[in-house]
Amino acid sequence: MFVLPEGLPLELTPLAFLVGTWEGIGVVSNKYVSKEEATEQKFQQKVTFSVGEGNYLTYHATSRLLGNATDGSEDIELPAELGFWRLAKPAEEADYGPLVLGGTGDRKIKSPEDLEPLRNERGGFDIEASIIHPGGAYEFYAGQVLKGRIDMRTVTGSHMPMHLIEAGKGWGYGERMYGTLTKEGVVKLLWVMEVAASVRDELVPLVSVELDRI
Repeated sequence: MFVLPEGLPLELTPLAFLVGTWEGIGVVSNKYVSKEEATEQKFQQKVTFSVGEGNYLTYHATSRLLGNATDGSEDIELPAELGFWRLAKPAEEADYGPLVLGGTGDRKIKSPEDLEPLRNERGGFDIEASIIHPGGAYEFYAGQVLKGRIDMRTVTGSHMPMHLIEAGKGWGYGERMYGTLTKEGVVKLLWVMEVAASVRDELVPLVSVELDRI
């Protein structure tokens, strides 16, 4: 039986299934940067979605490429990701931020029923996610969460620095999917990512991962 995480703001209920720390093995493809000699390599990833005082989840992901040595001596640490995920809705006077700005008054969402007007025409909830990378890349996603599945795509506001573009590693458009499934009574979090040079170009697989809650 799933129990809502302690301290979770009501407006984040649709994202409650993400909360916690997940770890597992996936594959990363270099097809986007090397179309002629595309290869895949296994990597290990640890993802945490945590609840704070605000109306968002904090996202933190660390990864490392797995080498052939069983003692891990050939593993390579990869750049981390840090981000913030929230329901896409107008700001309220009660919200804190940006930066150190305070909030005043009560939040408008005080009961589960108050969430219903935020449902979109497909029955889900529109969401936003901002994800930053150490190399200066910034991805801003828009999408929806529906029945334990998230589909989102990069939109205006995302930024890929020129040094990554010149190295052939900068994409102009990306899509991510996150969802849960149950195998032999164990809930797993799956996520995949595809990228393209622009929204008009064909998407290329980049990441596919299966994570266990730890």
